[in-house]
Amino acid sequence: MAVDTIVKGPSPTRRAPLRGRKRYRRSEVAWGAAFVAPAVVLFAVMGAYTVGYGFSLSFATWNGFTPNWRWVGLQNYADLLWNDPTYAPRVHTAARNTMWVMIAVPVLTVAVSFPLAVLLNSVRRLKTFLRSVYFLPQVTSGIAVYFAWMYVLQPDGAINLLLRSVGLGSLQQPQGFLGNPSTALPTLIVITVWSSVPVSMMLYLAGLQAVDPTLVEAARVDGAGTWHVTRHIIWPLLRPITAIIVLLALRDSLQGFQTFLIMTNGGPGNHTNVLGLETYKLAFLSQLDPTLGLSSALGWMLFVAALVLAAVNLRAMRRLT
Repeated sequence: MAVDTIVKGPSPTRRAPLRGRKRYRRSEVAWGAAFVAPAVVLFAVMGAYTVGYGFSLSFATWNGFTPNWRWVGLQNYADLLWNDPTYAPRVHTAARNTMWVMIAVPVLTVAVSFPLAVLLNSVRRLKTFLRSVYFLPQVTSGIAVYFAWMYVLQPDGAINLLLRSVGLGSLQQPQGFLGNPSTALPTLIVITVWSSVPVSMMLYLAGLQAVDPTLVEAARVDGAGTWHVTRHIIWPLLRPITAIIVLLALRDSLQGFQTFLIMTNGGPGNHTNVLGLETYKLAFLSQLDPTLGLSSALGWMLFVAALVLAAVNLRAMRRLT
């Protein structure tokens, strides 16, 4: 008795629609790549040109007007770090101020934004309104806010007036909080923290809403109070978010200089000069001096420092997770 062997496989009627779908997807990808390609090519060419140009400039001297550069090798880096008696002390002072900002801003940002997020997460009424109020500094024009702060911090500004009215006249600053060398940098640190708290608070708030409520309920059943729940359960779960907030604060502290430029321009007496501001001054405020190479070299040193901080933070985040 013969046994017929039947080989099962995809029928031509099934295979044709699959081929049609693949062709349609390839056509979609091709059209999408065609529309995106000009922008990608332009961005790549301009980005590669700008990066290469800036890196080459860090090994030369140029004032931005003469047609030719003068190649000096690593001399710019040596002048900034120790060799030049004019620029090296300024860079050292700016580095010291930047270090204080890099330490104070992340710590204060976390110390303010985390309790604020916990408080907002526990509020039952007017929660949306309070979130909008606390997030307002982030959506307000930066320059307008900085000028408002300058007006408040003047010798006859609102803060000195408030200190006098509450009997704390000994704390007022006759020179203004930005004119006194001992208070200028701490004041700018406070303003920087004030502007960075809204985003950090929102990140913490998103993390708090993602915490499993059963963990908190189990801890409360075991007799844990609010402080112990926050310290031993919520805070460890939000460590990755804290690492992100610290990295953002370090990046802004290392490379950001808008607040310092607008409010003090590094004064009084370079007491608020930071590395980002010094880079800007070398590039645009040295008139006809050939300092564009110095500015580029300092910018690349800041870039390397930012990469190192990002690598350290990434390794810390891997350990936390």
